[in-house]
Amino acid sequence: MKEINKTEIGRRGFLKTAMLAGAALTMPAGLNRVLAAKTNRVGEDRRAACIRGSRVLGTGAVAFEVSALGFGVMGMTYNRSQHPDKKQCVRLLHEAVDRGVTLFDTAIIYGPLTNENLVGEALSEFRERIAVTTKFGHEVIDGKATGRQDSRPQTIRRYCEESLKRLRLDSLPMFYQHRADPNTPPEEVASTIADLMKEGKVQRWGMCEVSAETIRKAHAICPLTAIQSEYHLMHRLVEENGVLNTCRELGIGFVPYSPINRGFLGGCINEYTVFAPNNDNRQTLPRFQPEAMRANMRIVNILQAFGRTRGMTSAQVALGWLLQKAPWIVPIPGTTKLSHLEENLRATEFTLLPEEWKELENAVEAIPVVGERYNTEQQRQVVF
Repeated sequence: MKEINKTEIGRRGFLKTAMLAGAALTMPAGLNRVLAAKTNRVGEDRRAACIRGSRVLGTGAVAFEVSALGFGVMGMTYNRSQHPDKKQCVRLLHEAVDRGVTLFDTAIIYGPLTNENLVGEALSEFRERIAVTTKFGHEVIDGKATGRQDSRPQTIRRYCEESLKRLRLDSLPMFYQHRADPNTPPEEVASTIADLMKEGKVQRWGMCEVSAETIRKAHAICPLTAIQSEYHLMHRLVEENGVLNTCRELGIGFVPYSPINRGFLGGCINEYTVFAPNNDNRQTLPRFQPEAMRANMRIVNILQAFGRTRGMTSAQVALGWLLQKAPWIVPIPGTTKLSHLEENLRATEFTLLPEEWKELENAVEAIPVVGERYNTEQQRQVVF
């Protein structure tokens, strides 16, 4: 098949840039910022990956223009094993801003609270250039998660005020309901958010892991800007359950979380990977048990083979597949490494023909996915 990728660097150039970028994170803070200022700012070095295009989530009064790729901050403090110290995380977030990322995603439950605190410290100085989205819904008491959902109006208001303080903002660019509360109707949640928007404390809102019916009920009360759900080549449920079609019909944006399947589609995780016992939820997920990863590695191999003839890594293939699905889809991959940030942002530079993406889909669909994405308790929270 004819190769039509026109990127500015080849694989060798990408690896060279990635190694240099990785080395930058080990330098003293001052030197690292000087290096970033000289080589990595948008438009100053064409070899450094930058996002120059934008996409729009939502329509009308709640439209939200953001970078084509966002940044999921969760893994910097929560559920992703070892991570760099705070200073290195701050430097990486600043680097993402320098490279054109304008959408950063966090949540109250991440930590809990520690992720919002990090984002507030790292990104509040850029509030005129970027947007931070956060989420409510999981109950947190005295800094600890209870495992329950609470979206009562008074709780939403309290979480909003607390998030504003931690994020050092006067108004939340977008506030998602993280998981549905079985005891609070979506219309009541939407009405509360509408009031917060009138008060200027929230600018837009979204929902996570909800059904097409719930989306319609909430949107009728207060227009939604985006729906956030897991979506990638190993999990395409939103194509089957009407969620994507509902977003298309109603003019709601879609934000796929875990677009590289919690790192698995990047090819750096396998059956021998040891996850941190106290800070990595992947060890509890059926799909990340050794026998499941061994079987599912065949899918990673397909992505690697597909990308090899096009100058793409498997992570770039996974992100590129999502980006070509619709112009109102904005994936939010996360990372703690500058080399992976570079790799992710490069995914926006590739252009392939529709029949090529269809070839990839067909090859992946021929391989059955082994293991559920969540355990029983977590799956119970995403059936609304």
